[in-house]
Amino acid sequence: MLDIKTFKSALEQLEEERKIPKEKILEAIEQAMAAAYKKDYGKKGQIVRAKFDMEDGKTDFFQVKIVVDESIAILDDEKKHEGEYSIKEEGDERVHFNEEHHILLDDAKKIKKGVELNDEIIFPLESKDDYGRIAAQTAKQVIIQKIREAERTSIIDEYGTKEGEVISGVVQKVERGNVYVDFNRATGILPTEEQIPGEYWERSQRIRAYLYSVEDTPRGINLRLSRTHPKFIEKLFAMEAPEIENGTVEIKSVAREAGARSKISVYSNDEHIDAVGSCVGQKGTRVNTITGELSGEKIDIIPWSENPTQFVSNSLSPAKVLSIEIDEKEHKATVEVADDQLSLAIGKGGQNVRLAAKLTGWRIDIKGNGLPAQVEKETETKEELNK
Repeated sequence: MLDIKTFKSALEQLEEERKIPKEKILEAIEQAMAAAYKKDYGKKGQIVRAKFDMEDGKTDFFQVKIVVDESIAILDDEKKHEGEYSIKEEGDERVHFNEEHHILLDDAKKIKKGVELNDEIIFPLESKDDYGRIAAQTAKQVIIQKIREAERTSIIDEYGTKEGEVISGVVQKVERGNVYVDFNRATGILPTEEQIPGEYWERSQRIRAYLYSVEDTPRGINLRLSRTHPKFIEKLFAMEAPEIENGTVEIKSVAREAGARSKISVYSNDEHIDAVGSCVGQKGTRVNTITGELSGEKIDIIPWSENPTQFVSNSLSPAKVLSIEIDEKEHKATVEVADDQLSLAIGKGGQNVRLAAKLTGWRIDIKGNGLPAQVEKETETKEELNK
């Protein structure tokens, strides 16, 4: 006899630990009982359903028949008892009538008023308590499969809402450069190309990353993670600065070379709030916290401006700009700086001007002392100009 109290407790435990609703588990049990019944006592083509009563532990079984007529089923007297469901001839999509699966419309109307084609007519079946080994195994497989499906759906629902957010987990293992992160109910993958250069992770370390994709694969739910994504730095600032979180301060654009340097442009919707100061924090606490999370990556916080000249000038910080010529047609900005600011404006290996170009969306050419140095030129050329 089934112990209802223990059974209910097990359902609650599954619901709490695996976040699977009790209704889904009951549905899986009913489908399993129906599969076991059909295995031992059912007939070919028969639709069997089960209804489990949580109060007394009793299971009732039913046979379901689909209402059909000549337009849906082939009423061939020689074959209607054989339960064939293949198409009789090309172009004819009707199925062969099976008295265990179908019931004619005229007969159905005698049982239930107002019945229509494709409706279901339900007949009670004799309850059985004795099942063979194969039927029991079938029931077990159905329950396991249905619970896994429900769990997968639950995980997708949970983490699907977190896509585009920063999530925390524990390093499970590092294999071939890929970091696998444990999130209790799902596993995250941080590929080599999404890791900040120079970082080294060990098992059991806590890790934060940007969740950019939730994938449903045959092996389970995979959470695709990144620590190099520009959105990662944007979300970290939102976590540190309430002004960004509530929308008072906006991050307009991000240019990033992960592990080395980033530039972000910010704008305040409230003239009384300093956008740059909100991101820096008192004595640099906010930006220093994010720099620490990003393994020492330098971050330049730039005031955004709708004026292209001003925005390009700001983006080249810390270099001081003398003048800027804007070519709207070519979407190019030619910037003039003092000779002693040229190397600072270009940056090591062209990094500063490259990030400025990404941040603003403008092609930037820098000249000093009459010698131009374009963003697109090779590093060697830029270094020669720096001398």
